[in-house]
Amino acid sequence: MAKSKKQRKPKLAVWKFASCDGCQLSLLDCEDELLGVAKHIEIANFAEASRAISKGPYDISLVEGSITTPHDAERIHQVRRQSKILITIGACATAGGIQALRNFKDAKQFVSMVYANPKYIETLNKSTPIADHVFVDFELRGCPINKYHLLEVINAYLNGRKPNIPTYAVCVECKRRFVPCVAVTQAIPCLGPVTQAGCNALCPSYNRGCFGCYGPKETPNTSALSSYLLAQGRSREELVHLFRNFNAYSEAFRKESEAHEK
Repeated sequence: MAKSKKQRKPKLAVWKFASCDGCQLSLLDCEDELLGVAKHIEIANFAEASRAISKGPYDISLVEGSITTPHDAERIHQVRRQSKILITIGACATAGGIQALRNFKDAKQFVSMVYANPKYIETLNKSTPIADHVFVDFELRGCPINKYHLLEVINAYLNGRKPNIPTYAVCVECKRRFVPCVAVTQAIPCLGPVTQAGCNALCPSYNRGCFGCYGPKETPNTSALSSYLLAQGRSREELVHLFRNFNAYSEAFRKESEAHEK
């Protein structure tokens, strides 16, 4: 009897655009879990982990980073053409990242202040998320992402199901950990009520307000939070700074910060 052909492992590629590499490292941080993942997929293109590269097409592509240069704006289309499923990971890829703060100003001013020869710098006026350029199958939030969420998303797509990622607020995580509300008990400005869960209420557990690392939750009521903070005596300038963080250019946070800008 002839032996059956060995089933091909799905190919996984990891791509970097404008970012700090933190979300890519989340995959390497899986450590023991990574061995289990490697049994079921071929990590075919991952410059952060290996120089060995297998040519596409790829079954799954993980994309970190925002689009900030004309070259990247073209390259992301090349990645999309090679990828059956494209998943963006992290605040940079899903919302433009911290570098999207330049979107509220004239980028040319920053270039002239930072670089001795600005004429050699070729950059777009705005830092934009991947979904502004190509179709994205799934957006995984976080700065950085939760490694267990990443494993869940990869597992889901390998098995043809929808990823089970929370869309509720960080406040739910606070309650589950029995963390007293820092906004109510200490009057600390906190984005927890409008931010998607994923960090296990890390900052509130250390008596710090949520910084919004995971971006807006599903149907965030940002105006209600702003009204509450204004009633506490916070200034509109403080609200602008509060919403302009790792996910400053996400639609909900951007509109709310602009609503309080002079």
